[in-house]
Amino acid sequence: MAGVKVLATNKKARHEFFIEETYECGIELKGTEVKSIRRGRVNLKEGYCSVDNGEVFMKQVHISPYEHGNIFNVDPLRVRKLLLHKHEIRKLIGATTVKGYSLVPLSMYLKNGRVKVEIALAKGKKLYDKRQDLAKKDAKRRIEREMTGKY
Repeated sequence: MAGVKVLATNKKARHEFFIEETYECGIELKGTEVKSIRRGRVNLKEGYCSVDNGEVFMKQVHISPYEHGNIFNVDPLRVRKLLLHKHEIRKLIGATTVKGYSLVPLSMYLKNGRVKVEIALAKGKKLYDKRQDLAKKDAKRRIEREMTGKY
């Protein structure tokens, strides 16, 4: 995609969860947070999203304080509101309460100068699912190595 610069990804999410559906949403940020995000000072690993009172919030996502921000810096782990359409929020409410899905942030990126977050409707993997995925990845890597002739 043109005009998109990925700033942070959550590799752990794809290992821990089965990704069912993804959504692109905006995020409510303060000025110094935007500057820090543009420098790639974001950690999505422990992050998750929840729906409260018809609004979606992202929690436990660490955005490092901006070095030159002094008094304008905010709490790095503060709860941030995500911006989605009402029909998308209703769909997420149904999936998270009834079907037992989780909302997980996958990546944060700049799109046309605006910070966007990709969140996913995900179901947790069991330990044997994770092992199976690792075995598939290892087998694929081994086949690729054999095909190129590098040992």
